[in-house]
Amino acid sequence: METSEAVTALAALAQDNRLDIFRLLVQAGPDGMAAGQVAERLGLAPNTLTFHFDRLRIAGLVSVRRDGRSMIYAARFETMNGLVSFLTENCCQGASTCAPVALCKPKGASHEAVSRARRRG
Repeated sequence: METSEAVTALAALAQDNRLDIFRLLVQAGPDGMAAGQVAERLGLAPNTLTFHFDRLRIAGLVSVRRDGRSMIYAARFETMNGLVSFLTENCCQGASTCAPVALCKPKGASHEAVSRARRRG
C-alpha cells in the first residue's frame, strides 16, 4: 500500500458513522450486507448512508454489488489488511515478534481470552 492510499483510507475511517459502517461490514463477512440493513442497524438515513458508502468505496474499503433491488456492500478485506500491514511494517524496528496480529474474536469470547491467545502467539 502506498502512503497516499493509506491516507485516503484513514481519512475515510476518521468519521464515526463511516467507522461504524465499516466495522459492521467487517462483522458481516465477505457476503456483505444490504444497504437497508446497515441503515436500520445503525439508525442512519438512506441519503446520509449513501454519502458515507461513497467515501468508503472511493477509499477502496468497501465494494458494492446489486442483488435484485438491493445494493449489497461488503468490506474489502485485502484493503483493510493492506492498511494494517502498512501501519505496522516497521513495528519494533522490523522485529516480527512484536507486530500486532489480527485475531478474530470468536462469538462469546471475552477480550481477556483474545489477549491471552495473542500473547501465546
